[in-house]
Amino acid sequence: MTDREYPPRPIVGIGIVVIRDNEVLLCRRGKPPNVGSWTLPGGAQDVGETCQDAARRELHEETGLTVGDLHFCAYVDTIRHDSAGRVRFHYTILDFAARYQGGIAVAGSDVSEVAWVSMDDLAPYNLWTEAHRIIEIARGLIG
Repeated sequence: MTDREYPPRPIVGIGIVVIRDNEVLLCRRGKPPNVGSWTLPGGAQDVGETCQDAARRELHEETGLTVGDLHFCAYVDTIRHDSAGRVRFHYTILDFAARYQGGIAVAGSDVSEVAWVSMDDLAPYNLWTEAHRIIEIARGLIG
C-alpha cells in the first residue's frame, strides 16, 4: 500500500498537455495506479506549491522538458474503489496546456518511457477517455 492509497481526503493532481506542432507528449506510468499505461505527464501537488509550479516541476521531473505559458484546460475527478467498496484512490486532477519550449524528452521519475505522438494517431496508446477530452481542449486552446 502506498501513502496515496485509502486517503482521508482527495489528493490534488496536476496534469499537463505539452504540444509541439501537431504532437502531444505522453508518458508511460511507472508507479501505481495504472502502471504501464500511457497518460499525460503530471503528479501530485505539494503543500505550499502553486498549481502552475507543480505542473512545471512534475513535467521537468518526469520528462526534463520546459514549456511556455500554462493555460488551464479542465479538471478530472478519478475515484477508484477496492473490492469492499472502500475508496482506494481519489484524485482531483487540474489539467493545463502549454507549448513545448525546450529540452529533450527523457523518462524521469515516476515514468518508464516518454513519446511525442501525433494528435491524429493516439489510438495505439489506449489513453483514458478523459485524456482524449483534455488533449482536445488543449488543442483548441493553444493548437
